[in-house]
Amino acid sequence: MEGNTPDGTGPMHVPFGHIVANEKWRGSQLAQGMQGKIKLVFEDGLTPVDFYLSSRSCILYITEADLVAGNGYRKRLVRVRNSSKLQGIVVVEKTQMSEQYFAAVQKFTVLDLGMVLLPVASQTEASCLIIQLVQEQTKEPSKNPFLRKKRALISEPALLRTVQQIPGVGKVKAPLLLQRFPSIQQLSNASIQELEPVVGQSVAQHIHAFFTQSR
Repeated sequence: MEGNTPDGTGPMHVPFGHIVANEKWRGSQLAQGMQGKIKLVFEDGLTPVDFYLSSRSCILYITEADLVAGNGYRKRLVRVRNSSKLQGIVVVEKTQMSEQYFAAVQKFTVLDLGMVLLPVASQTEASCLIIQLVQEQTKEPSKNPFLRKKRALISEPALLRTVQQIPGVGKVKAPLLLQRFPSIQQLSNASIQELEPVVGQSVAQHIHAFFTQSR
């Protein structure tokens, strides 16, 4: 396994269809949720990264405890955001206990840093979402629309719940969006003009603002 740079923000060699996980997650509910569904490789010294989905794509996971403890998580996000070699996706536990802190982490992540933030209700839900992200990356070269539609249908409740939490979307519009944009990557890259026919102008602007990087 190739290592990354000394500050932990360089590219990591990730075998096709695998996830390289920070050793601290061994035995966790999150790791257990992925085992048997995808191949996990545990590595020491991945800080600040929690999971590598590919050589240049990674997950930064913020737990309920991280949010309640204060702003310590911000340093990790900034280190990855400042790296030109990594694309970081931030997954945040949005629970009854951490909900009061969620607006602050969302503002910092999406508006200040221009990173993608995906809320989850639990580590079990997060494991489904991470598997979905890996499947998207490994199958993205396929242009078969039937395969894309099938993937949207079997994308687990995790992806649906994530899309539902985008401001203005809700339970009705989320399935419509996933039919048109079956992956988080496609949805986050969609223009307002592409979104409007599905959800209308107002919600399209909300979605675009949610994902758009601050310039």
